[in-house]
Amino acid sequence: MSDIDADVIVVGAGIAGLRCAAALRLRGFSVRVLEAEAEPGGRIRTDVIDGFRCDRGFQLLNPSYPAVKRHVDVGALDLRVAGRGVRIVDESARAWTVADPTRHPRLLPETVRSAFGVGLLRPRAVAGAVRWALPAIGPVRRLAGAPDAALADDWDRLGLRGPLRDALLAPFLSGVLADGVGDTSDRYVRLVLRSFLLATPGVPNTGMQAFPEQLARTAGVAIDYSTRVEEIDDGTEPSVRTADGAIVRSRVVVVATDAVDAAGLTSTPTSPMRGLSTWWFEADGLASDTFLRVSGVGGVVVNTAEMSSIAPGYAPPGTTLVQATTLLDDDGPAAESQVRTELDRLWGTSTASWRVITRHDVRRALPAQAAGTPLRRPLRLGERLVLAGDHRDTPSIQGALVSGGRAAARAARLLT
Repeated sequence: MSDIDADVIVVGAGIAGLRCAAALRLRGFSVRVLEAEAEPGGRIRTDVIDGFRCDRGFQLLNPSYPAVKRHVDVGALDLRVAGRGVRIVDESARAWTVADPTRHPRLLPETVRSAFGVGLLRPRAVAGAVRWALPAIGPVRRLAGAPDAALADDWDRLGLRGPLRDALLAPFLSGVLADGVGDTSDRYVRLVLRSFLLATPGVPNTGMQAFPEQLARTAGVAIDYSTRVEEIDDGTEPSVRTADGAIVRSRVVVVATDAVDAAGLTSTPTSPMRGLSTWWFEADGLASDTFLRVSGVGGVVVNTAEMSSIAPGYAPPGTTLVQATTLLDDDGPAAESQVRTELDRLWGTSTASWRVITRHDVRRALPAQAAGTPLRRPLRLGERLVLAGDHRDTPSIQGALVSGGRAAARAARLLT
């Protein structure tokens, strides 16, 4: 096969594809990455608008992820972390602060008052929450092998009801999981909880896209941007056909796209994907606040945060940037009037003067991780075709990085 263009073609320069390409290069194989967009990152992108950095969807990087520790230079990203806790806003627009006293010791009295004020300390619910959370601090292998159930069903079984569930846990996790009904795998959610217990997530001061850009720089492989793959021919001499009709040949093809595109290119069933909309506002009238805000009484806004306080690089000097995230389903994004009404309450001020910088509707925000879904799914599809992506592991940055490494190992075995 002297006419091949590379040992491995990787379709997609998202987190999984970049990690796969880097791992294959370190093994001594030639790699060519084909990316449909003009920049790396897949679903992790940052738009710069009027000097504001608006990530395509509210995203955070957790430095406690094992794969992040191994493969990412977090220090070089200038990671800025949010407050470790949340502000729960009730129907009268009062914000109750629940903060980690080990990081925010001065907020301990306020946290205690808030826990009583919101009703978080009902004994049965607290006992249920402890029973639910305890496996998250044990060995990962034991947690991964535990029986699974839908998150809402497991909370019901444990008696985790009332404000602790409805005003704190459910609103907070809704934005993390892009799930408003609680049918996500409880086993996976406990892994998410584990990562939050180990470290506080944050964002690079210049936007989340700094993360995949670092991966692309350090991968050391050729990346063809604005090159959409339309067809893959598997076999002993696999090839791909791009949108401009070019044929690129290799010894192995790794499809490292999101779940929807992977299904379209390979005719292999993958996970459905959930959507989120994120509104970005140039705000005024706010005091600096690094804590995430959630509604304790429901509503379409699952979380909101003052990003310019968390990471000053997100906004020009003297300005304030606020994000507000809502779930996105087949009915489309929430109405701006409804979002503003809820933000009036969540921030305790009128948002009438806030300018909408942009709104990102990310219909493919996260793969669904339903109860019973394996934490690791098969990668090899055909003779020399391999899948990678967070739909093959867990729907997270950790899952994408691990999947990329697994795909590289599988491709290397096919090449030797």
